[in-house]
Amino acid sequence: MHHSADLTHMEAKTEHKSTEKLMPVLFIGHGNPMNALEKNEFSDEWRRIVRTFPCPKAILCISAHWSIKGTKVTAMERPKTIYDFGGFPDKLYAQKYPAPGSPALSEIIYTHLGIYSIGKDYHWGLDHGTWSFLKHMYPDNNVPVVQMSIDHTKSMKHHYRLGKELLFLRKMGVLITGSGNIIHNLRLAKSTKNGFDHEFAYNWALELNELLKERIIENNSEALMDYGRISKHAYWGIPSEEHYIPLIYALALKTENDRITIFNDKVIGGAISMTSFIISH
Repeated sequence: MHHSADLTHMEAKTEHKSTEKLMPVLFIGHGNPMNALEKNEFSDEWRRIVRTFPCPKAILCISAHWSIKGTKVTAMERPKTIYDFGGFPDKLYAQKYPAPGSPALSEIIYTHLGIYSIGKDYHWGLDHGTWSFLKHMYPDNNVPVVQMSIDHTKSMKHHYRLGKELLFLRKMGVLITGSGNIIHNLRLAKSTKNGFDHEFAYNWALELNELLKERIIENNSEALMDYGRISKHAYWGIPSEEHYIPLIYALALKTENDRITIFNDKVIGGAISMTSFIISH
C-alpha cells in the first residue's frame, strides 16, 4: 500500500512540476527465457543498467508476450508468474517473481487514458517478457509491476500515440519498459542444447540490426513505424510485429532533452537481436 499511496500523492503534483527529473525509459531485448536463470553478457548488463538510475516507484512493462485484442493493464494486488513457453528445464518453471502489482497505477492509467478505452485485467499476471529481466534488475521483488497489453488490431501510429500519452508516468517515478526483440525469427534461429548460439548471426540479420539501430539513435520513429521500407531483410527479421511494437512504445516516450544509449547490441542464434536501449537525460 505504501507504493500505491506514493503514486496517488504524486499524481496531484505532476501538473506543477513539468521540469522535474524524468524516470528513464527502457527497451529490453529479452531473448531466451533461460536468461532469467543465467549469468551471461545480457543479464550482466541488466544488472548494471539498473544501477544508473533511481529506484522507481513502480514499473509499467509492455511485453511482446501479451498481444491481444484490446489494451488492458493488470490490476491485481499480486500478479502471478506466467510460464508462457514450453520445452525448457524444470528449474525454469520453478522460478517465481512475486513482485506486487499496483492497482493504484492501473487506476491512474485507466483514468488518464480514458479515450483509449483501457481495460483492467485480473487474470494475466507477469509473463516471461517481463519477469525474465526483472529478476536480475530487481531480485528482491520490491518494486510494484503492472503489465500493459499490445492490441494487435491497431496500427503502428496508434501504438506510438498511445506511448506518448504515457509520458506523465515518467514524472511520477514510473519506469516504463518495452520488452521484445527488434529482430525475432524463431523459425530461422539456430539453437544449441543450452539455448541460442551467442556467436552466430546471419549476415542479413547483422545488416538489418545496424539499419534499425541507426534509426533508433536518430529517433526516426516515422521510418521505424514503416520498417518494411528500411530494408528488404525486414521480411525475415520481423515476420510478426508483437516483438517489435514495444520498441515503438519506448521511442514515443523520448523528450527533446533525452538521449538514447544502446546496450546489449548483439544478434544471437542467427536471427534474434538482443539490441536494447535506455532513454535518459
